[in-house]
Amino acid sequence: MQKNDESMSDFEFDVLTEIGNIGAGNATTALSQLINAKIDMYVPQVQMLSFSELAEIIGGAETLVAGILLNLTGDITGSMLFILESRDARRMVHQLMGYVKDGEELFSDLEVSALQEIGNIISGAYLSAISTLTKLTISVSIPSLAFDMAGAILSVPAIEFGKLGDKALLIESKFKDMDVDISGYFILIPTMESYGRILESLGLR
Repeated sequence: MQKNDESMSDFEFDVLTEIGNIGAGNATTALSQLINAKIDMYVPQVQMLSFSELAEIIGGAETLVAGILLNLTGDITGSMLFILESRDARRMVHQLMGYVKDGEELFSDLEVSALQEIGNIISGAYLSAISTLTKLTISVSIPSLAFDMAGAILSVPAIEFGKLGDKALLIESKFKDMDVDISGYFILIPTMESYGRILESLGLR
């Protein structure tokens, strides 16, 4: 757990960490219901990082990933990314659809739709938990899905929100489904103004 942001007190960071834990727990429950399998979640690792550091945490800028991006509007503005390594994305889709395919062939249109729906449901569950805790309204866009290197996918919110602040809240959520560990990364990128609103809603500012 790492703060890396001198403008935020340790207590404020601890509160954001707890929000991250609750959101990730909510998302895990939704995922478990979606794929009809018991899923355990390890304690999420929460860090406040610059965009340049995010790709390294995920495995390096050239790591192939599936990224599901949602734009946030309402009381909290910004972006949310759910990122899975390509192999883990395939495992999750196969679990949902009830089959296993060997090889690394391209995702079919049906599998892409399934992955979009997975991202939509679990990201929505995550944001719903934040909205309930803070009593703030969060509206989300239709999710966009991309398969690319981590550096390329992360460049989208970095360019859009870099002028508003270069920090993102990374929640690394590791799921255990039977004997398989799947690592997913929730990356919450509120504008700096939205960070303040979250803390104000909880009476911390």
